[in-house]
Amino acid sequence: MLSATRIAPCSSTGPENYHDLVDSWVWWLIAAVGLGIPLVLTAMPEFGMVAVGAVAGALTDALGGGIVLQVIVFCAVSVALVAVVRPMAVRSRRQQPGLRSGVEALKGRQAVVLERVDDSGAGRIKLAGEVWSARSLDPGQAYEPGQQVDVVEIDGATAVVM
Repeated sequence: MLSATRIAPCSSTGPENYHDLVDSWVWWLIAAVGLGIPLVLTAMPEFGMVAVGAVAGALTDALGGGIVLQVIVFCAVSVALVAVVRPMAVRSRRQQPGLRSGVEALKGRQAVVLERVDDSGAGRIKLAGEVWSARSLDPGQAYEPGQQVDVVEIDGATAVVM
C-alpha cells in the first residue's frame, strides 16, 4: 500500500528572495559591466564614466556603506566624471585640429607628376607613396613629369592639383 508523505514547508531561516543570495556589491559590478557594453558598442565615453560610478558604489558597499551612501557615491562619481572629464576631453580634441585622416589628410600635400597632368583627368601623380589619377584645377594649365604640384582636393579617385 502506498503511503502519502508530506513535504515540509521551507524553513524561515533561508534567504527571503534571490537578492539575499548575492551581495549588493556584485549587483553594482553587474551594472558596471552592463554599462560597459554600450560603451564598447557606441564608443560613447559617458557610459564608461557612469560605469566607474557603479564600481565606486560597489566599493562603498564592500567597505560597509549602506544603500543610501552607495547611491550617493554612485551619483556623485558619475556626475563628477561627466561634468569634469567630458569637457576636458572635448577641449583637448578641439585643440588638435591637425588630426586628419583618409582623403582629408591628403589635401594640401605635395605630389610629383608622373604623367602629364591637365584638366582632362588623364594624368598621374605620386601622392603619399601611391599613384593617383590627377587633373589640374585651372583649365588650360598643364604640369609635366617631374614637377611638384599641390593637392587641392580629392574628387572621387582623382586628385585635383595646382
